[in-house]
Amino acid sequence: MDKMDLWKKALSLRKELGEDATSPIDIFALAYTIDKLSIVYYPMGSNLSGICIKGAGNNVIAINSSMTLGRQRFSMAHELYHLYFDDDGLTAVCAKTIGVGSEREKQADQFASYLLMPPDALSDMVKRLKKSDSGKLTLRDVVRLEQYFGVSRQTILYRLIGENELTIQEADSMRQNVIWSAVNLGYDDTLYRPTPEDKQYKTYGYYIQQADKALEQGLISSGKYDELLLSAFRSDLVYGEESEGGELLD
Repeated sequence: MDKMDLWKKALSLRKELGEDATSPIDIFALAYTIDKLSIVYYPMGSNLSGICIKGAGNNVIAINSSMTLGRQRFSMAHELYHLYFDDDGLTAVCAKTIGVGSEREKQADQFASYLLMPPDALSDMVKRLKKSDSGKLTLRDVVRLEQYFGVSRQTILYRLIGENELTIQEADSMRQNVIWSAVNLGYDDTLYRPTPEDKQYKTYGYYIQQADKALEQGLISSGKYDELLLSAFRSDLVYGEESEGGELLD
């Protein structure tokens, strides 16, 4: 695996999407800005974390919304590798476990890790944390890193093992009581929770835009428009459902 090449690819995508080389990113917000990309959130069970389907000007990324937010963020970054840099096929399926599978999938995992946690940024933070903890990363440090970069425990341990900052044995001791270890240090637990069940089905991006455009141009009836939106799990757009408490202007 050419890690330098994967980092260059991650850096180039960061720049293309308007981000700098080191800051934490909102991977979902960036994905929503990509032209002709539909994003589907759907509970896929326990074995799949994401799917990328490439077509002629009509691409789809599906994210397993029943997994934790941190894992979903990694899955999105993983699928962006397939979208931009994978020429081996039109469909790519991301497994649950990070760092396993074909060489193609391992490359996508490494790319995703670099996209979310740039080497320079991670290295600088690790150096500061080790300096304050007598030269060795602790569980407290790991929680701080995963919160800062917005990644799951599995993701940060995978990366720290790869950077020789943790041994496999040290990492294994940190895989238990993940939520408790973060909450006990004063952090919110959203990163470690799946999307609420009533919001696990949703479609965003190009599909919605095209349905709206077809209606405006008179290519489809309002009934067909509603049908398309309902099939994309967007009853909120059909029935005008409002979020709890209504709209706030600030």
